[in-house]
Amino acid sequence: MRRPPDRQLLDYLAAYDPHVASLFLALREIVLEDAPAAIESISMGYALAIGFSFTGKPLKDGFCHIVACKSWVNLGFNRGTLLPDPGKILVGTGKLIRHITFRSHDDLERPVVRRYLQAAIQQINEAPSVPHSHKKIKLSS
Repeated sequence: MRRPPDRQLLDYLAAYDPHVASLFLALREIVLEDAPAAIESISMGYALAIGFSFTGKPLKDGFCHIVACKSWVNLGFNRGTLLPDPGKILVGTGKLIRHITFRSHDDLERPVVRRYLQAAIQQINEAPSVPHSHKKIKLSS
């Protein structure tokens, strides 16, 4: 069952280019298809973001987040450095977070997107009480 976006989210997205807003909502749908019980935490600062967790605590227990940028959307993984990345698809230089950038709807169709998302969900489900588990998760093919 499709979960409609929160009115506040739609209001925030109205400030973005329609292409970015469309990518953002499509990526949100992909996350919610793989994690229908996820709790969304919307934040608006320098950019619009949604953090996804199963506890409502996206900073502590989040598995991914979506960020709207000027002409693209990023899908970030809160413990991305701990995910296997054999194809070097994940981008970033922080201690834990890595992301994938989406510039077109075709980018959303890459099967690897769901594999990373499912690995991030598995990672948080295997160690929900350990905020920054250092356990690597195998990325299924």
